[in-house]
Amino acid sequence: MEQETMKAVVYYERGEGAIEVRDVPIPTIDPDECLVAVKFCGVCGSELHMYHGQLNTLAQPPVILGHEWSGEIVEVGEEVAGFAVGDRVTCETAASTCGACRFCRSGNYNLCPARRAFGFAVDGAFTRYVRAGHRLLHHVPGEVSDESAAMSEPICVAYNAVIEKSHVRPGDTVVIIGPGPVGLFCLQIARLAGAGTTLVTGTDRDGDRLELARRLGADMTVDVTEQDPLDVVRTLGDGYGADLVLDAAGVPPAIRQSLALVRPNGQVTKIGWSLRPVDLTMDEIVGKAVTYQGAFSHTWGTWETTLELLRQGRIQTESILSGTMPITAWREAFDELESLRASKILLHPVD
Repeated sequence: MEQETMKAVVYYERGEGAIEVRDVPIPTIDPDECLVAVKFCGVCGSELHMYHGQLNTLAQPPVILGHEWSGEIVEVGEEVAGFAVGDRVTCETAASTCGACRFCRSGNYNLCPARRAFGFAVDGAFTRYVRAGHRLLHHVPGEVSDESAAMSEPICVAYNAVIEKSHVRPGDTVVIIGPGPVGLFCLQIARLAGAGTTLVTGTDRDGDRLELARRLGADMTVDVTEQDPLDVVRTLGDGYGADLVLDAAGVPPAIRQSLALVRPNGQVTKIGWSLRPVDLTMDEIVGKAVTYQGAFSHTWGTWETTLELLRQGRIQTESILSGTMPITAWREAFDELESLRASKILLHPVD
């Protein structure tokens, strides 16, 4: 008997442009897994990097792309507990970890050296059905739409960076570099944490996104091609700089900017990937006694908190969502995001 198939967006080999829609088998599940019918899956910047032949150390083709998704359970394995057919869910990105290393056993399984992620090393959700271990799934509250649930992953990235890795105190000056979805979620979470003054920076290509940042509550925005953000930051508070800089861009100019903007004894948390060498001495970290660190991924508790914030209506997603498209329009979605004509696009399955 021929196995049923579904359409999927597949990264089929390492190299420029190696993505196409293919017919692939509908997956079968193990006893501890659920089969989930995808509702929506967000396009992340990482997929754009993969399209350009980057992230080769993380990607293991052939693999179905997509790691920011929501769906409905259509089948449960015999060892699954706490989930049933018909449940609305979202899913963590760490599809598998070793479970035995120091990081897994201490609850930091997002840092497991054997971690394999959906859409990179394990088939993801730019398709109709995904198989996922039930311990990775989270129930979506009734008040949260499928579209918002599909955006919970970048919100988790932002929450981990702002709350779990950084220190925001009431009244702090917080600068967010990069007004993409993660940066805009960082803005909202920093405000929830009590930040006193928030400033978002971007380039001349980010006009619409900077306007969106203002609508989401940023006290100030700066186009760095027209104005030096350091001149602005020096007018705030005591003039020594930002208490916290969140680098959601990651590129070398953003790294330089973050070190210039942070105050002595301040903190820089880098979220965005650079993907190319940085020509810096990093002496400002020493001279200012700055805490500089990365923030990566998320864990179970991050997801539960994020979904509760969405349930309470504390985080806005609707204004960040630019639209939805079928997975067969993946290239158009990539083009819209790369040109910055869109902030966030969700893909949905096709028959």
